[in-house]
Amino acid sequence: QVQLVESGGGLVQPGGSLRLSCAASGKIFSINDMAWYRQAPGKQRGEVARITFGGSTNYRESVKGRFTISRDNTKNTVYLQMNSLKPEDTAVYYCSANLVDSGSYFPQDFWGKGTLVVVSS
Repeated sequence: QVQLVESGGGLVQPGGSLRLSCAASGKIFSINDMAWYRQAPGKQRGEVARITFGGSTNYRESVKGRFTISRDNTKNTVYLQMNSLKPEDTAVYYCSANLVDSGSYFPQDFWGKGTLVVVSS
């Protein structure tokens, strides 16, 4: 059973920083892209940042220059360093991984349960 578990969320003041982590565990054969999504109250879930196995990254426009996605392939873990946080960054943050588990021949998307980030003074 593959699991993705996020950590690192919390309450932070505007201008502050947080680092989210997401570890994938279970019978994993390989992991392709990993990504962070977020969903604010009353809004649809949207992609925040994505990173390939090789380290190529992509960001939504509103977080460019403030957020950095990275991964440690030896630990099956993806990170999101969030700096200069704004109130509009408040959301539940979810990680996603496109991976092949030991019981499948094809990659599938797996999701974590989310971690809440609140940016408020």
